[in-house]
Amino acid sequence: MKTVFQLLFVVVIGYLGYLIYDSINQPIQFQEQKDKRYDAVVNRLKMIRDAQVAYKGIHEKYTGSFDTLIAFVKEGNFKITKNEGSLTDSMLNAGLTEKEALKLGIIKRDTILISVKDSICKGLNPDSLRYVPYSPDNAEFFLGASTVTSGSGLVIPVFEASVENRVYLKGLDEQERINLDDNARQLGRFPGLKVGSLDEANNNAGNWE
Repeated sequence: MKTVFQLLFVVVIGYLGYLIYDSINQPIQFQEQKDKRYDAVVNRLKMIRDAQVAYKGIHEKYTGSFDTLIAFVKEGNFKITKNEGSLTDSMLNAGLTEKEALKLGIIKRDTILISVKDSICKGLNPDSLRYVPYSPDNAEFFLGASTVTSGSGLVIPVFEASVENRVYLKGLDEQERINLDDNARQLGRFPGLKVGSLDEANNNAGNWE
């Protein structure tokens, strides 16, 4: 009987030890997986932002449709200006301006077209642009476009792409994720990751920046 109690005692101690280990290790594992997914989602949102900026450069507005944005990435080009030549220190000291240098042919400026797909979505199938990385059910980012009016009456195009924590952290420890959401709401922040805003012109900033 004594041996039985000793064995039970060892089992109970072992189980309690496991519970203590798990309570310490679980938040660490959550943080590791969260950081991995966080980095992938931020990288995808940056691609969406770059694609939207290129789209606006051609169409003078953003799009709230992934179908439209992805078609643009696949087939579209955007313009960049390339300068050839430069002003020397002596030219600058003499008061020569860039505008005058252009007229004199000292500086040449060419506009060239760059493929959106090759420059913005390198290594990524454009069709994947809409999907949240690590999502087990191919969840899509929210994408919207609108305009806001500044205090001076200027109408400014805006867009927003976002995903909530509950979507990109799905499958990880639920209580840890709930704690993240609660902390964000207490600080008046969006409980997830997003770039841009439909409510204000924020220079397309991401909430991780």
